[in-house]
Amino acid sequence: MTKQSSPSGLDHLSLGKASEYVDQYSPGLLQPVPRSLNRQDLGIVDKQPFEGVDIWNGYELSWLNRKGKPCLALLQAIVPASSPNLIESKSFKLYLNSFNQWKLDNKEQLQALLEKDLTECAAAPVRVSLFDIQGDARFEVSHFPDALLLDELDVEIEQYQPDSTLLQTTNKLVDKTHLSHLLKSNCLITSQPDWGSVFIRYQGREIVPESLLKYLVSFRQHNEFHEQCVERIFCDLMAQCHPEKLTVYARYTRRGGLDINPFRSNFESPYPNQRMIRQ
Repeated sequence: MTKQSSPSGLDHLSLGKASEYVDQYSPGLLQPVPRSLNRQDLGIVDKQPFEGVDIWNGYELSWLNRKGKPCLALLQAIVPASSPNLIESKSFKLYLNSFNQWKLDNKEQLQALLEKDLTECAAAPVRVSLFDIQGDARFEVSHFPDALLLDELDVEIEQYQPDSTLLQTTNKLVDKTHLSHLLKSNCLITSQPDWGSVFIRYQGREIVPESLLKYLVSFRQHNEFHEQCVERIFCDLMAQCHPEKLTVYARYTRRGGLDINPFRSNFESPYPNQRMIRQ
């Protein structure tokens, strides 16, 4: 595959470049990406049309106790959608790896360091929780049983770049929730595939399900970060279908031991952080 050049404003990122493995605590590895780069294209300048969070789950977090014995934990980090920056995923992975040979007093000390460093990168408060790897209810598998699955619809698809004109509505007023596991996009810089499931809840004029599925599949060859794709879906649905209430929530499969789960809504709070079967 031909290597992609970095989009304007992202040349500083380590993503898509050879990286040295650092196993001693190095907060400078974290790299921010201004959310404004994508939001200007979406017409979001002054006021966000949504609230929400980016939910990060980390499954490869390790450090040493003072006796040199390895410790493990599951990571959950909540980054507000209102933060000036999103956190670039490869830099997040490299940063977490920098704890691998670093000695700490306890889990609480690690949590404090993570919150401090991630908050500095995002330029807004980031909440970090660490969980025992023996299991936690927040990491149980969920499948959104109340959502109507779109994926079995018999549709003909020809468009594989985002096209909001594919969306169609009826005059019927509804309160519906839909789910599709067919969301796929590509990394903005490396063009490597990103796989996800997307949950859409809305109130307003009915969105024709077949048209919604075609629209979601149209991201299949689109290059954008996870968070940016979700915001594009939200803005396209608002502009084309004009729902009174809207939530867009994507659960992406993990890469480098991390998964990213952006939640955007204009009327409700983020859902519990329960992973899906592919996560």
